[in-house]
Amino acid sequence: MASTPFNAELITFLDASPTPWHAVRSIQERLTAAGFTPLVENESWSLQPGAGYFICRNGSSIIAWRQPQGSEPEKSGWRLVGAHTDSPCLKVKPQPELVRKGYFQLGVEVYGGVLLNPWFDRDLSLAGRVSWRDEAGELHSSLIDFERPVATVPSLAIHLDREANSSRAINAQTYLPALLSQTDEKPDFRQLLAERLKADGETGVARVLDYELCFYDTQGAAEVGLEGDFIASARLDNLLSCFIGLKALIDAKPGVGQVLVCNDHEEVGSLSASGAQGPMLKQWLERVMPDAEKRNRALSVSMLISADNAHGVHPNFSDKHDENHGPLLNKGPVIKMNANQRYASNSETSAVFRDLAEKQGVPVQSFVVRSDMACGSTIGPITAAELGVPTLDIGVPQFAMHSIRELCGSRDAEALSRVLTPFYERAKI
Repeated sequence: MASTPFNAELITFLDASPTPWHAVRSIQERLTAAGFTPLVENESWSLQPGAGYFICRNGSSIIAWRQPQGSEPEKSGWRLVGAHTDSPCLKVKPQPELVRKGYFQLGVEVYGGVLLNPWFDRDLSLAGRVSWRDEAGELHSSLIDFERPVATVPSLAIHLDREANSSRAINAQTYLPALLSQTDEKPDFRQLLAERLKADGETGVARVLDYELCFYDTQGAAEVGLEGDFIASARLDNLLSCFIGLKALIDAKPGVGQVLVCNDHEEVGSLSASGAQGPMLKQWLERVMPDAEKRNRALSVSMLISADNAHGVHPNFSDKHDENHGPLLNKGPVIKMNANQRYASNSETSAVFRDLAEKQGVPVQSFVVRSDMACGSTIGPITAAELGVPTLDIGVPQFAMHSIRELCGSRDAEALSRVLTPFYERAKI
């Protein structure tokens, strides 16, 4: 049982979101229940001051917002929170069927910077999006989730690989095909998907044409530890930030313009129609503020908080952190800084966040990568460069980033949400 209602809802969200498409569906459901109105990009919009709306692109990216109140929104600007819906995983190849020694396997492609070792010997299921044609010749797309364990990637016994604990490298092409069953004939994977669609209630399925499917660990999210200090789950990076931003937006009172943007494809560079380096956010902004001068004036007094999890200092590997910048779990959100602009934080945006956190009684930590190590990045610098909006990079500290099962503190997510809510309400940056 979760220790707080916030964590109980978070765990439900994580378990319901095995892929970016499922995550966006979960976000849509919560927004609709909170009174936000869905809009479609190829239709005209009639927007009312203070009202909430959302749009989706590719089914895997979403922008939710409240229209600003007041006659001159360009003077108050927008308060934006950004996160990403995708996580590193194993994706099924287009022609994946393999039959070796009587075993049916699916070939996989590595999506993003996956920590591969933890994927072995897990109870895996399949979920994603399937495109199909019905008996009348019409095309459809549906979300699919097998839910139960249907596959595993078995390890090789140590007796046959004596170097497994010292020097084995994982060959993604040969070591990772997932094992599904025993068979004498090669199954038709698309036909298996068609049968699953029919079992899910889809009628008239004639042929599955294509799919985007991810394997995922069926072990659910949970609070763990003697005192429940931690949350263990798949996809904490970065569904945790999506949920935190969502809760803050829903809880915020209308006033200035308030935006939550959750993009897909961050883990592979963000360069796509629905990624942060694509046109989605800019095109949305041009529609809600069509006057270019007013839009640019608004951006100059706006602020984006890019929320993406931070590297907590690992007690077994503390030397991997700068000695003065090792964030601890359950000690508050982390401001991420980098002199080479891998993070977009600066002293002014950091000061705004520190001021908000102090007023909420939430401690703040800092992360700077060791000077002799390379630094990762986020959607923060990308969005800042695309829009020219002042930006801050923050995140909840976590362990095991990009593993099949990650770990964060059980008190940090709610603490960050308590800071983001007044950020959405802040009248002046």
